[in-house]
Amino acid sequence: MHRRHFLAGAAAASSLTLVKAGSAAETRVATAPAAKNSRPGIGAIGMRYQGTVITDKAREYGDVVAIADVDRHVREQARASFGSTPQIHEDYRKLLDDKRVEVVLIGTPDHWHAKMLIDAVKAGKDVYCEKPLTLTIDEGKQIRKAVQDSGRIVQVGSWQRSDHRFRAAVELVRQGRIGTLQTVEVVLGKNVVGGPFTPGPAPSNINWNLWQGQTPDVPYIPERCHYTFRWWQEYSGGQLTDWGAHNVDIAQWGIDSLPVEISGKARYPSTPDGYNVPIDFEVAYRYANGVTMTVADPDHGRSGIMFTGSDGRIFVNRENLSGKPVEDLAAKPLPREAFKVYDFDNLSRPERAGKLDAIVNHMGNFFDCIAARRQPISDVESQHRSVSTCHLGNIACRLGRTLKWDPAAERFVSDAEADGLLSRPQRAGFEVRA
Repeated sequence: MHRRHFLAGAAAASSLTLVKAGSAAETRVATAPAAKNSRPGIGAIGMRYQGTVITDKAREYGDVVAIADVDRHVREQARASFGSTPQIHEDYRKLLDDKRVEVVLIGTPDHWHAKMLIDAVKAGKDVYCEKPLTLTIDEGKQIRKAVQDSGRIVQVGSWQRSDHRFRAAVELVRQGRIGTLQTVEVVLGKNVVGGPFTPGPAPSNINWNLWQGQTPDVPYIPERCHYTFRWWQEYSGGQLTDWGAHNVDIAQWGIDSLPVEISGKARYPSTPDGYNVPIDFEVAYRYANGVTMTVADPDHGRSGIMFTGSDGRIFVNRENLSGKPVEDLAAKPLPREAFKVYDFDNLSRPERAGKLDAIVNHMGNFFDCIAARRQPISDVESQHRSVSTCHLGNIACRLGRTLKWDPAAERFVSDAEADGLLSRPQRAGFEVRA
């Protein structure tokens, strides 16, 4: 089975635009810089939990030489965890100025991903950026341009693509083991309710102005930052982007098309100084190839992805892969090579499942692609398109009506109000520009 990968820019609205690996799109990738030794210097930005996870996995392939975090306590603890050698910075731009840094890892909150990634590739660094890739759809277009112009390698941390259960589900669907795909049901986590919270002065260890970045300048509330940032629309998209960047990505990988119509409904909290992402949400999508998809919270079923076709169905989540087509693999197996969706993949590594193990393969694929100057399995185009679908759901919920989407132009059809939500105002000095 011939395998292809996503190419930047949809050329037609009917399906995802695909191109053979090794094509002219890939020849734009820059030649790898000559390293002083075989282990590149790594700079890590954002060192709370996930930032430390990906930095630990990257240590197999390079040396951590610099760390940046706006929280002094976090960056000092990170330096202690990764040895006394790394230089620590409050401002990530100083890390990017470090000539020893060849590879950058980004583990910050969502509202910083686009600017840091763009600044890093402009500085000549290859980048591993946590999911979701963007805060808005417009940011994804800016990232695409910056990566194309720079020729750098970028892997997005949607590690479920490197978990063999999710990969097997996608391959079974795309090889027709459930017949013609008809519907997909995606269930995400529940958004958290909380507040009102008490504003107060920011602690001396946190640069609150720098933490806020492009977002509106507001009084410090502890619940706005660190893990709980994801329950504020200013910094994230709630579960639709947090878990959607995982499960919607896998669903869309299997659908192999792009949405053209979206409708959504949600209930929003009204607590002052409280979490403001939807309490409940349900989104329906129609894809250009005729497949329909629903995305909802756990009130609508078991967390995971259900693919239903004309001849069967498959369910997959982080605990299991099930369905008759899966059972039939015993008598009618798929050779492991059939799971090779990209031409430069994880086939030389053991099959892995679960977050920490899958990230081993995901990070390995990233460094393989740095060496070979090839596109990784969670490349910018596929991840921009996946999180765009999540953003479209949030926009439809906010407007409360059916929206028509042109995936080639990446604009709504004759809907200026909806188009106005493709980007957000950005504070001066923190603008995201390719």
